[in-house]
Amino acid sequence: MKVRKPFFLKLLISLLLFTTSVSIIYCQLYDWRGPGRTGIYNETGLLKKWPDTGPKLLWEAENMGDGYSSVTVTDNAVYVTGRKESSDVLTALSLDGKKKWETIYGKAWMTNHTGSRCIPTYYNENLFLVSGSGDIVCIDSNGKIKWSKNHFSLYESKPLMFGISESPLVVDNMVIVSPGGKKASLVAFNINDGKVIWEAEPIEAEPQYVNPQLIEYAGEKMIVTVMGEHIFAVDAKNGKILWKVNYVSVNAAAGRVMKNHAITPQYKDGCILIANGYNWVALKLKLSADGNSVETVWENRSFDPQHGGVVLLGNNIFGSNHMSKPVDTWVCVDWITGKTLWAEKWFSRGSIISADGMLYLFEEKSGHLALVRPNTTKLDIVSDFQVTKGQGPFWAHPVINKGRLYIRHGDVLMVYLIK
Repeated sequence: MKVRKPFFLKLLISLLLFTTSVSIIYCQLYDWRGPGRTGIYNETGLLKKWPDTGPKLLWEAENMGDGYSSVTVTDNAVYVTGRKESSDVLTALSLDGKKKWETIYGKAWMTNHTGSRCIPTYYNENLFLVSGSGDIVCIDSNGKIKWSKNHFSLYESKPLMFGISESPLVVDNMVIVSPGGKKASLVAFNINDGKVIWEAEPIEAEPQYVNPQLIEYAGEKMIVTVMGEHIFAVDAKNGKILWKVNYVSVNAAAGRVMKNHAITPQYKDGCILIANGYNWVALKLKLSADGNSVETVWENRSFDPQHGGVVLLGNNIFGSNHMSKPVDTWVCVDWITGKTLWAEKWFSRGSIISADGMLYLFEEKSGHLALVRPNTTKLDIVSDFQVTKGQGPFWAHPVINKGRLYIRHGDVLMVYLIK
């Protein structure tokens, strides 16, 4: 016999299902280089070959301000930072490129390469940014500043020679940044009001250009980054340093100590990939069972991506070389052994992302963009075209969202249909 549910029970179940679905959408995170900061976008049905002139241009927007930062794309808006005069500005666009609002959120970096660097981190209807002068800022989805603090002033630190290139990391109810200096290495602020939750022990190092990586391992969350002489991890709950590796000592065989680091660490199966430009050695580190120490699995001294990121697909790492010979080449490295499988020239080094089983290469000197099949024997370019609008180096990483490819160059944003 079929039992009828009372009306109020059916109503309660419907409300719970609705609330759950709304909450999932409401708390969605949009971050630097896509899910997990991996550079791999969860897209399907994308083109496997482009027309000779490139994919169809859907729209473009100008006057974004001078910048090297990528865009952040949500379900209903596109957010991009830029420098206008001496201020850092966040602009919100509709998904068809119409301007919604613009908010000044801090003083810009004006010493060299003066474009904005920070990619907004979007979480729970809020955007988190760091200005060129060290203001960590929370802005709501209507463009209103909710709170702002200068973490360099608070922690007696200062930017490096190329300014700040950090996108804040959101973990649970915290937003985490890397002031460095003598008082703290990393700091966690409450996402709602900007109050300090924890401060990680200082390691007497200046801040870097690295966007830290969140790793879940052995039932716990840790944050891994590179600062000064060290690779290190902190407990995401309380900021306690779990382990650190003296990167300079590991690298010392070649006497290379220029402390510029910009590549987000990558994680897979209990192991961490650390790679950086300026002739730094690439490392694969293995976490201990309790996550409180690491050991080196392999070293690769011929792979040094500068600031274009890396992609780990299956058991292959793809990126580009900076100073390691052959210079300015695109490279494939075996994840298991650390062996370089190939290194090939294609214009210059640049940034790399992946989606739907393909690679997207964006070289930084002349703006060529390539669609590439992942291959362990060669650089397998299927299609390419050149971006000609905008000015300055092509340093902004491509972004893919819902079948659209977002390319930022200087104060111009271009959106292509790739589905």
